[in-house]
Amino acid sequence: MSSLIMLNGIFELAALLGRQLAARHWRLALAESCTGGGIAQAVTDVPGSSAWFDRGFVTYSNAAKVEMLAVQQSTLDSVGAVSRETALEMAAGALAHSHADLVFAVTGIAGPDGGSIDKPVGTVFIAWQQRGHTGYCALRQFSGDRLAVRRQVIAFCLQQALEVMAKA
Repeated sequence: MSSLIMLNGIFELAALLGRQLAARHWRLALAESCTGGGIAQAVTDVPGSSAWFDRGFVTYSNAAKVEMLAVQQSTLDSVGAVSRETALEMAAGALAHSHADLVFAVTGIAGPDGGSIDKPVGTVFIAWQQRGHTGYCALRQFSGDRLAVRRQVIAFCLQQALEVMAKA
């Protein structure tokens, strides 16, 4: 898939999500690690996003995850930053530190370095939580170079948010 097609697809997903959030008077918040704010950029590329996008946390370091999102240091020590548990704590922290109705959190290994046998490059945990509900987390394995992995994560999150909205 060409970069232009992927970018256009991401914009369309973000715009559709924005329309659905606005129709319900919901606000979105994001907690991002491996995407470095890419999801927030995608949603704020949509004109009028200030009506439905509350805030984004780019918590690339473990210290930022602890300080900004209240991820437990014991979680990071026991299972690492790239884990289901960390992603869920990131989502809960984003919800607690925002006015959002829906939050998404991502943590993973975009590459080209940092992978292991247990967690190869492209491993990403995506968590989401709706205010007043239990959080959920998906593990995905994306392929390609760093940019490709990040774009796939962004598109997946936007699609997953649309699915959540359809069920809300």
